[in-house]
Amino acid sequence: MLLKRTALLILAAVLTTATLSAQTPRKHLLLDEGWKFHLGHAADATKDFNFTIANLFSKAGKAGGTAVGPKFDDQAWTGITLPHDWAIALPFENSDNADVMGHGYKPVGGLYPQNSIGWYRKTFVIMPADSGKRVSIQFDGVFRDCQVWLNGFYLGRNESGYVGFEYDITDYIQFRQENVLVVRVDASQYEGWFYEGAGIYRHVWLNQYENLHVASNGVFFQSTVAGRDATIAVQTSVMNDGLAAGQGSVLTYITDRNGKVLVQAAEKPVALAGRSTAVVQQELTIKDARLWSLEDPYLYKVVSVVKQDGHIVDQVRRRLGVRTVTIEAATGLSLNGKRIKIQGVNCHQDHAGVGSAQPDYLHYYRIRRLQELGVNAYRTSHHAPTPELLDACDSLGMLVLDEARLLSSSAEYQDQFRRLIERDRNHPSVFLWSIGNEEGYAQTNSFGKRIALSMLALQHQLDPTRTSTYAADLGNVFPGVNEVIPIRGFNYREKHVVAYHQDHPEQPIVGTEMGSTVTTRGIYAVDSVKGYVPDQDITAPWWASTAEAWWPLAAENDWFMGGFVWTGFDYRGEPTPFQWPNISSHFGIMDVCGFPKNIYYYYQSWWTDKDVLHISPHWNWKGQEGKNIDVWVNSNADQVELFLNGKSLGKKAMPRNRHLQWSVPYRAGTLSAVGTKHGRTIRTQVQTTDAPDVIELSTERTIVLADGRDAAVINVTVKDKRGREVPDAGNLVRFRVQGDARIIGVGNGDPSSHEADQCAPGAWQRSLFNGKCQVIIQSGKTAGAIRLDATSDGLRPAVATIQATATK
Repeated sequence: MLLKRTALLILAAVLTTATLSAQTPRKHLLLDEGWKFHLGHAADATKDFNFTIANLFSKAGKAGGTAVGPKFDDQAWTGITLPHDWAIALPFENSDNADVMGHGYKPVGGLYPQNSIGWYRKTFVIMPADSGKRVSIQFDGVFRDCQVWLNGFYLGRNESGYVGFEYDITDYIQFRQENVLVVRVDASQYEGWFYEGAGIYRHVWLNQYENLHVASNGVFFQSTVAGRDATIAVQTSVMNDGLAAGQGSVLTYITDRNGKVLVQAAEKPVALAGRSTAVVQQELTIKDARLWSLEDPYLYKVVSVVKQDGHIVDQVRRRLGVRTVTIEAATGLSLNGKRIKIQGVNCHQDHAGVGSAQPDYLHYYRIRRLQELGVNAYRTSHHAPTPELLDACDSLGMLVLDEARLLSSSAEYQDQFRRLIERDRNHPSVFLWSIGNEEGYAQTNSFGKRIALSMLALQHQLDPTRTSTYAADLGNVFPGVNEVIPIRGFNYREKHVVAYHQDHPEQPIVGTEMGSTVTTRGIYAVDSVKGYVPDQDITAPWWASTAEAWWPLAAENDWFMGGFVWTGFDYRGEPTPFQWPNISSHFGIMDVCGFPKNIYYYYQSWWTDKDVLHISPHWNWKGQEGKNIDVWVNSNADQVELFLNGKSLGKKAMPRNRHLQWSVPYRAGTLSAVGTKHGRTIRTQVQTTDAPDVIELSTERTIVLADGRDAAVINVTVKDKRGREVPDAGNLVRFRVQGDARIIGVGNGDPSSHEADQCAPGAWQRSLFNGKCQVIIQSGKTAGAIRLDATSDGLRPAVATIQATATK
């Protein structure tokens, strides 16, 4: 039922644009298809289309003979569809440079000028009938610095790899021939210290609207709940982009999730001089309001309408989740009056196979995997998230700690912080802002204090409904940012949390980064050559801790709000504690594909009410007969008894927020556990398997939209002749897709694999890593069956069929 609901939510999100366009002159059109791409060169102008030696800025619209020019011949360039991350397709390259290592050994950045400039070109048509409208181009995210031109005219530069931006292009549009949009992306300067990708890795939109319209991110609403009713204060910023004065009116109404109008505010007149903005305030009351919660993430719709001369000239729909959030020093977080312990994770934005260029569905897929684990909160580490991620969290019921990229009050970073808040402040999932992370050069001095005060003032001005934290990698240290931050964030240093609380009992505390156990899925010994660490909760860097070192502290103290584990998924870069050949982190509770590690079951035991009984490791240890195997049991049962081939190895009580261990002399067969939970019996087992025999494909989706954007994740395992999954298989699996679809990425969760995530057409393949790998397919635009064939030498093949359905 949950999977069906997820599919419906995605379908509804896709159809929103079409529905809006049918009801209002405003158009919000996806501009992801039909782009041309070519690498440039950061150090050689002759390989960068003469960009740095052509005098492009002496006259408006001067394009010269460069790739900026509308008449430039780009036929030899590669055709691509956005989102696009060119770094993911680059080979891995060993380097002694710490930043290159941190970015996953991809040869992009200042040391690799030949790979660090990307040129994009796109043509589109505006109909003459739209000549009276305003037109803008909206970029949701480009990594990193980019410059944009339309028809040879320079639009501007964006210096953030994460915050979106928008340009009004009305003055540069031509109506009787194609318009040429050009973007030069410069990824030679890193922004973070982890894999960031490169290119236009989020959506691009073409917006059309009348001169009198709702401003971009110009609707902001605040909810007040009293009893069973909710009052929604709606603030609508209306712009007149025309040269002459204009008059109109604004009305706002709220619908339920099915579009039924529930309440409408009185229409308010508005008069604006040319090129001016006015703000209209309205209040609406929802009777017997259904509150947004983790269990029931119900979303209303707020519709803001602008009229002129009695006709609708603009209309904007925004989803509304009515909820109350309170944070108290003594009791932590409450949502709608219900106390909630934060069971959170930090996540970067890359995924196996696709890097940072994720199709929309993949955000839903990842959030669902986290929810199955028991996660209820997500920290966007350490940057503005993709808008579709927040949509997924709104729809599925996941709290979000939304983080600014940098602690800075300069004009540039204040503008980035403003754009982040104005874009995200209506999302009910966002319960808290973060003004920065581990700013070692400023966090303990007067610079940090003053910067924090400036950022907090801006945050409160733009969003008085929330407050902020700051992720400090400090123990019981108060001066600096911690003096003024409303909620103290701890990155690790959990041994100092109690002392800090005793010294500052009035300040709420949240673990912004906790845990950081390093594990490699399916590995049970340190391998410093391949760069693997054991898949148990035993190894952590010096600055961090194991899961069992921090979670009991949070679970057992009401004043400790809970925390965010570093991390939910593995990610490229930061291959702690090793270097090459490691190219990915080991921090994840799941690997980079979303396959669970054993620590997953520790958290699931104490973060959910599910019956959890999990044995590790697997029981394939041929050649080690008689050797003691360290067996872990993760469970929330009251007690557990372990058996080997039917013989009891002892019964143990399960201590809360801990795990159990046995030392078991290996013998092939069946290792089983029987738990007792509230008088009920729960069972599980692991068995010694035979050799791999057959491939098995599994996917949570059997239907996708034939829109050219939708996607499906297909997970690959192998089984023996008795139908048992082989946990240590490493077979190479080849993939072929039939129907209107394409493979966009493969992965296996091996943090030292140098296999290609992006293969040549017709040559898609990936080795299993400890029995698993993953393939991601994306639909085309033709309805019909999509067939994925998986083959491997010596194994019986497998087929997965997915139906692509037409969009309305």
